[in-house]
Amino acid sequence: MLNTKNLACLSIPLALALLNGGCASNPATGGTDIVLMSESQEIKIGREAHEKMIEEGAAYQNQALQDYVNRVGQRVAATSDRPDIKYTFTVIDSEQINAFALPGGYIYINRGLMVYLDNEEELAAVLAHEVGHVTARHAVRQKTQTTTNSILAQLAYVTTGSADLAQASNLYGTSLVRGYGREMELEADGEGAEYLYNAGYDPNALLDVIGVLKDQEDYQRARAKASGRQPQSYHGLYATHPRNDKRLQQVIRTAAGLEPRYDLAPPDTEEWRQYTQGMSYGQSSAPAERAENRYYHNKLGFTFEVPEGWSVERGSRAITAAADDGSGKLTLTLQRYDKSSTPSMFLSQKMNAPDLMQSEPLVLEGLTGHTGVAPYDAGNRRLAMAYRGSLAYLFEGESTGGEFTALDGDFMTVIKSFRPIRPAEREPENRQSVEWVQAEPGDTMAILARGVRIPDAENQLRLMNGYYPKGEPRAGDWIKTVKEER
Repeated sequence: MLNTKNLACLSIPLALALLNGGCASNPATGGTDIVLMSESQEIKIGREAHEKMIEEGAAYQNQALQDYVNRVGQRVAATSDRPDIKYTFTVIDSEQINAFALPGGYIYINRGLMVYLDNEEELAAVLAHEVGHVTARHAVRQKTQTTTNSILAQLAYVTTGSADLAQASNLYGTSLVRGYGREMELEADGEGAEYLYNAGYDPNALLDVIGVLKDQEDYQRARAKASGRQPQSYHGLYATHPRNDKRLQQVIRTAAGLEPRYDLAPPDTEEWRQYTQGMSYGQSSAPAERAENRYYHNKLGFTFEVPEGWSVERGSRAITAAADDGSGKLTLTLQRYDKSSTPSMFLSQKMNAPDLMQSEPLVLEGLTGHTGVAPYDAGNRRLAMAYRGSLAYLFEGESTGGEFTALDGDFMTVIKSFRPIRPAEREPENRQSVEWVQAEPGDTMAILARGVRIPDAENQLRLMNGYYPKGEPRAGDWIKTVKEER
């Protein structure tokens, strides 16, 4: 995960760039826009953010698939209104259903979205839509704060996997999931349709992709209604199915005066099957990348540094890091966080410490909290808390035979190194991957879902194969399923 210092360093050049805005002709629409940064600044910001994501291990470790997606993306980008900038297409190792673009031609698609696409044309449609956002300079046409939040939030989410951080940082402002708003999304669809057409793909693949997202939205709405939750919106623009949205269809068909094409061959699914066969499903199947001097709690998703000469014991109610010589220990417990209370108040109340000394705010990587020293019968205690969403992590360090002042440095080493586990560090509980099979005579989605060990397997297979909410495959049809990796 990016630490606060790194985020601040990225935001400084962004803020400076935003001060140098002006009017410029939009390369995609031809109109005049008030832009917030020059093209060179736009590219620089995107490049710095991209390098940080790659450094943090966000890219999916499958070079053949990365090369394939890049080849499709470059084919589309070459026909765009900004063909001279360097485009970079990257598959992100995330199960979330999403795609997004950063300024300057840096475009991403999560493998979690690719699971639900049926062919190369649909992949090209996703990438073309994101290229449309880049050529129309949608990111730099947003308000300064929105642009800053969106870029930093993309980084925070991709490098931590934390939905809490994403929500807090306005992640979905620049993503395919929520979109920029109807006008900009229609503009991106229109530009994308033109680029698909020029690249030799069927522009109607955009309708198929948005249909995939609409099916996801319908499915989430049904599940949310059953459990009383708020459903997630995908693309968030269409009350009806996109094929019934007349304005969307008109945009796609007339974006550049496109005439119907009758020379397009049906989508070739063989190469698509070749590259997506064995693609990770759900959590990443890549080996966890973990440092030897850190403790990792996979279930709760956090990690901290273990001082030299210390060891960690995991109990049912607490985790204890203790000095091997018995001089001191630091106990970590978990409680619900009362958001009506400040971190310092919460810490004082929960740890029965009304008179904190050396009291100061605590800023960790993506987390906020408070720390201080409290008087204790046998000396002093180092107390700290950090919260993430509705959960608070409470630390209590005490001397058990050593000098508190000498031990406090080790206590703070543990506390200040506490952070969420990065995606590359997470050990998957079950390694699963995509497997293509051909339907046999008499096969139904219910039959194919037998033995597939994922929640709500039948509906998930329907969503993966375009049969939601109903419909059955024909004998010989290629169907995506999920298999356990041994």
